[in-house]
Amino acid sequence: MTNKSRGLTFEQFNVGDTFSSQSRTVTEADVVSFAGLSGDFNPLHTDEEFAKTTPFGTRIAHGMLVAAMATGMSNWTGVFEGTTLALMEQVIQYKAPTKFGDTVHLELKVLEKKETSKPDRGVVIFETKVCNQEGKAVIEGKWTLMMKRG
Repeated sequence: MTNKSRGLTFEQFNVGDTFSSQSRTVTEADVVSFAGLSGDFNPLHTDEEFAKTTPFGTRIAHGMLVAAMATGMSNWTGVFEGTTLALMEQVIQYKAPTKFGDTVHLELKVLEKKETSKPDRGVVIFETKVCNQEGKAVIEGKWTLMMKRG
C-alpha cells in the first residue's frame, strides 16, 4: 500500500492564496521542554523574579520555540502533507513577545511561485505571520519551500 499525499502540489498554489492554522496555547511546559532541548535557560524564559524586572514584566516564550511551533502549525493546515520536498529558507522577524498562556496561530499567504530546472518540482514563497489571541503578529517572515509538481 502506498501513502497518498494530501498536500497541495506546486500547480495548486496561486499567488494570493491564504491559509490559517488552528490555534494553540503556549504553556509553561512548552517553554521548560524547549529550554531543556535547546539548552537556552536564559532567565527571561525561566526565572519569573528576574523576568519581572524586564520590560515584559513576566517570563516570555523563546522566539525560536514559537517559530518551531509555526512549522508544526503549518502542517495542521494539510497543504504541505506529503508534497513538501524541502524547506529552503526561513526569514524570521520577532515583532512582539509571546507570554505564557498566549494562544497563537499561523497565517500563510502565497507571495510568489518560481519554476525550477527540474520538471518534478517548483518553489513557492510564503509570507508568514504568527498571531496571538488579539490578532497581533508576534512573528512575521517568509518561508521558501520546494514543492512537488502534480
